[in-house]
Amino acid sequence: MKLSIRDITQSGIFTALTAIGAFISIPIGPVPITLQSFFVILSGMILGSKKALLSQIAYLLLGLAGLPIFAGFSGGVQTVFKPSFGFLLGYSVAAFVVGKITENKENTVVINAAAATAGTLIIYAMGLPYMYYILNIMLAKGLSIAKVLQIGMLVFIPGDVLKAVIAAAMGKKLHGRLGQ
Repeated sequence: MKLSIRDITQSGIFTALTAIGAFISIPIGPVPITLQSFFVILSGMILGSKKALLSQIAYLLLGLAGLPIFAGFSGGVQTVFKPSFGFLLGYSVAAFVVGKITENKENTVVINAAAATAGTLIIYAMGLPYMYYILNIMLAKGLSIAKVLQIGMLVFIPGDVLKAVIAAAMGKKLHGRLGQ
């Protein structure tokens, strides 16, 4: 994949937006409410699969390199041992899949909403097992699957639905103007 300066700039903007989304945070337990997933989903809708993937891999690598760009102003390799790290891993996959669903298709709110839903489910599918592992295997908390679902997903569903609706509408408006 050959990247132009425009491609790199657009990907970098979404790397920065995802970092800013981490700073807008409401701590409610092991996983805070942030705007990161909103920008992850929007990156796929606007940039397409490859550039969105690049933006989220860059975000993850910058954070692992030590820049405090993860939620709670954290960063560094030690974040791998946080219960929320699995959600960060899901961002790259979610951005790619949202981009795949929306690129080369008619830009409608319905397609964008389906893509946002798929992206959100991917983030949960990668984040929840990781969270369970860290909390129960590494930290020996002894939490049931139901409790992990409660603290890692159920409290976030209303906000994620709102973020998906807003991203679907914004993605429709910005799709042709900024990306792909």
